[in-house]
This record gives sequence, C-alpha cells and structure tokens, in this order.
Amino acid sequence: MEWISPSSTPTTKQLLTLSQLSGVNNSFRLDTSVEWKSDLAGQWLAAMQQYSRELTKLNSVLPNGSIPSLNVDMTQQWLQSFLFKPIREKAQQAVLKNNDPDLFKQQNLDIEAQYAKLTSELCDQCFEGAHFSPTRAANIFTDPQQSQQFYSCLFKMAALEYQYNSLGLTRLTAQKELLISLLILITDTPAIDPQPYRQYANNQPLDSFEEYRAKCQLRLEKLYQQQAFDLVYFSEHSADAKLGCCDFTVVQDSLLHGVQLRFYPCQQPAADHKPIIYLSSPLINRAEIFDLAPGKSVIEGLQKSGHHVYLVDYSQAGDQDSGKGLDFLGKTIHDRYLDLIKQYHPEQQIHAMGYCMGGTLFLTYLARRAEERQAQGLTMDITKLVLMATPILFDDANSGHGPMRALIRDSYDKDLLNQMFDGVNIPPQLIEAGMHKIQPGVRYTVSHGFYDRASFEGAIEDAAPFLNWLNHGTRFPSKAHQEWIEKIFINNQIWRGEYCLSSTVPALDGQPVDMHALTRAGVRIMDYRGLRDPISPAGSCIASETWGVGSDGQSETTDGLNRTIEKNIGHIFVVSRKLLAEYLDHALQFYESA
Repeated sequence: MEWISPSSTPTTKQLLTLSQLSGVNNSFRLDTSVEWKSDLAGQWLAAMQQYSRELTKLNSVLPNGSIPSLNVDMTQQWLQSFLFKPIREKAQQAVLKNNDPDLFKQQNLDIEAQYAKLTSELCDQCFEGAHFSPTRAANIFTDPQQSQQFYSCLFKMAALEYQYNSLGLTRLTAQKELLISLLILITDTPAIDPQPYRQYANNQPLDSFEEYRAKCQLRLEKLYQQQAFDLVYFSEHSADAKLGCCDFTVVQDSLLHGVQLRFYPCQQPAADHKPIIYLSSPLINRAEIFDLAPGKSVIEGLQKSGHHVYLVDYSQAGDQDSGKGLDFLGKTIHDRYLDLIKQYHPEQQIHAMGYCMGGTLFLTYLARRAEERQAQGLTMDITKLVLMATPILFDDANSGHGPMRALIRDSYDKDLLNQMFDGVNIPPQLIEAGMHKIQPGVRYTVSHGFYDRASFEGAIEDAAPFLNWLNHGTRFPSKAHQEWIEKIFINNQIWRGEYCLSSTVPALDGQPVDMHALTRAGVRIMDYRGLRDPISPAGSCIASETWGVGSDGQSETTDGLNRTIEKNIGHIFVVSRKLLAEYLDHALQFYESA
C-alpha cells in the first residue's frame, strides 16, 4: 500500500491501493463476468457423470472382477455414496431454501451483502442524519478511533474482493464503483479516469469536478436513505418493492398441481360485455411480469380499457409437481381454465395474450384447439392472440438462438440435472445462469444502471418492483424443463411440425400439432418483438408472419389481418411506463379491430 501520512487526508488513489490487484477491478477489461470456479466445478462434475456412464456400459459387457484393478460395482457405489449423494443433498437443500445451489455463486451473494453493509458503515461515519457531512468526513482522519474504524472497513472490503469467486464485469464491480465514488466524496480527490458515473467525450469529462462530486453526493445520500446498496436486500425489504397493483381472487377449483387461475375483475359495467383477456405467463418467472406496479402493469392497462382479465399463475409449482410436463402445463391447464372462464362468462368472447414461453406454449395449444373444434364441427372460439416477445423458430441461423443452442449442446446434461434436482425442480438460478451466458455483463449492467440512476428523483423507488421480480424467480418443473430444452429449443419441433399434444379427439391425441390450423380457423395473431432482445430474438418471433389470418410474410397493421410490431426494445420492456403504454396501444387497437 502506498504510504499515507497519518497527519494528512489520503487521496482516493492512495486508498484504492488496498485492493489494486483484485479481480473486481476488471483490469483485463472483460465485457462480461467469468464464473471460473463454477465452470471448473461444473466441468468436473460432468466428467464424473460421464465416467459413471462409461462404468455402467463396461459393467454391461464385462463380468465384475474380470479386470483385477477395476471393481466396477464398488466404484459405482463409491461415486454414488461419496460424490453424487452429498452434492445432490446439498444442492437440493439449497433449492428448498431458495438459495443458489452453486456454492461459489451463493458465496458471491454473501460477499456482495457484506460489501454493501460495509459501504453503509462507511456512510455512517461521514453522514449526519441522511446527508453527507464534510465535517464528519474530515474528522475520520483526525480522530484516531474514527480513523481505525474507517481503515478497518476498507481492509475488510479489500479482503472480500480477493475472496470473490468471479472475474470481469460483476455485481461486485458495480459495488466497487460505488465505493470509489464514496471515497472521492470523503477525500475530495479524484480517482483514476474514467471515474464512476462521469460522462466523457474524447476522454475529457463533460462536467467540472465540483459538479461531478455533487452528483456523487446526491446519489449516495439517496441510496443511503433507502438502504439500497445491496440490490437483493433492497428488493426484499423496501416497501416500494411490493409486486402487483391490481386486486385479484384465485378462481375456485382452479388450483391444479401448483398452477392456479387468477381473476382480475374490471369494475366498469361495460366489462361484462367486452371480450375477456386471458393471459398465459411464462413458466420460469413470477406471473407478476404482467402486473409489476402502477403504470407498469399490463393488467392495469387492460382493466382501464374495460376488460376483465384472467391470468395463469405457474409460480406455485412444488416438489410434487416435478413430473408434470409441457402437455399438462400447456394443454390440460388451458383446457381446464378456459372451461372455467366460460362457465362464469358464457356469453362473452375471449381474447388471449402470451409472454415469452407462455406465448409459445399457448400458440401450440390454440392450434390444437382449432384442430379439435374443426373435427367437432365447431367454429373457433378464440380468434385473437397477442404475443409479447414470443419465440417459435429455434435454429442456429435466422432465429438468433444460435448462441443459446450452442451453449445448451455444450453444457446441458439431462442425466446430471435429473440426478441433482429430481424432486425439487430446476431452480431459477440455474435458468438465470444460462441467460447470463448470452447477455454479457448483465449482472453488472443492471447494478451499475441502478446506482447510476439513483441520483434522479424517484428512480430508486421506481426500480424496486422490477428488482423484486428479477431476483426472485420460480422453480421450473423438471420434466417440463427437459421437454422445453429438447423438444422445442434443440429439436425445433414446433416449426418442423413435430410437436405433439394430447387431445379429447382420439384421431388427434398424441399427434403432431398442425400449426396451419390457426390459419384455417381464422385466428389473428399480433407479434410484438424487440430488436435488442437476446432471450427472444426478433428472428424467432415470427408467428404472425407464418400462421393465422394474413400470414403471408408481410408486416401488416391493417384491420382484420395479423400484425407484426417491431421496436428497438429489449425483452422486459414492461418495466418502462413509456414502452408499456406504446405496447398497450397496439394490443388494444388489435383487439378492437374488426
């Protein structure tokens, strides 16, 4: 550490020498996080799983003991008893506690929480009430007790950085930037350029140091007041993080193996005569993506336009539901719930809306429903479907899913996943890890963006519901997860006309779904897709260009035809009031068209 005179205030640069070799500093300028310990552990576990498979093959062709140095049965027992069993037990215990089953990533979360707590303690030393106090900051370096406390915090934070299990652009990197801005405020000296949250042009700052320092102070004061240094803690404890703004009831007799149907009644008299909107949510996220907060709620917007709303909520799936597959979740559930809705509203029409994989599964359901009604001599009853970021084409080229498909082929091990998570379902952290692989540095960018915008009035409170939703996913039933990966993502069965569903019509039961039934039945489809969406790339969201009324490959906005709306947006655009309002305008115009 560079020598700091005990009689003078140190500079920010001097204080940062405590952790100058930390990987959190991202000295190699990586554009993402590198989970090198997790990756190594995963590769080792996969290798042991493959070794176990090879032993099983060997055991089937060679009598035990024929190779003196290899006792196959004993080796297999050792692998199961002393390797897979304890790892499986630890992983499943973590899942049941809603922790990350990856020990290294769970340690990272603990480190981030401790780092945030120490940041708050540093603020305690130099804040008076809710505001920064230059007098208290100066006292840190003149009062021996204060100075000892200050340096103790910094040494602890440096130690946490060296213990961190990831390199590159990480959430702790964003927290370190916040610490640097605090040290700049305390010492009134700059750090090495580029300085956190400062704007530059041609390598020159666009503001004076005094202006920059004032913004740092405002940002830190607001974060301190809200105790928002730790995004996970904030998302769980802030009163502003409450999810949902619309009242609902759970429909009687709708609870079925962890799935339930919510009813959001509209109080306008006209709602009893307008079409009901049926929402199909994703299986891997909380259903509140449709109802985050006031002004950020699809349901709120639909109700204001005079519609009763029903929402499929998959988030209650428990351990006993791990054996439920896509046929149950994407066919049986919709049959049951639409029957219930028709019982309550026998004279009202039903329109549908699906988000991401919720839309993908409902689209195949609707095609099978069209086939069934045609076979029974009935007209199609649901003829309008709005799809939000809904993929249906999965290939290595045009769809944009090439990177994720390559990752799956390289890393997905069905047998290993079944062995680790059978009985507890696939944890959201595992799904999230895959998503992060195709979104470089997303943990950093979310945290950095939150801290950066904290100086704006109301920004912290505004972000709270989304952070709650983002940091608290749901478990994906194991069988459904396997089928989604293999049948849809890798084998592209929907597009190839090979995806099968059950049916009450014997001739259709277990047969491939004819997606062109949507066109024959006069179903109208609207696709709303984003050019900046890596999860559901625009090239994969082409249902409206492929099936349904007017599906001739053209992007139309004419009444009576399919519609394809493409925007320069990402996957979770509903967190923006402006973008959500634009979406609702398009969706409601589509529903109301002739």
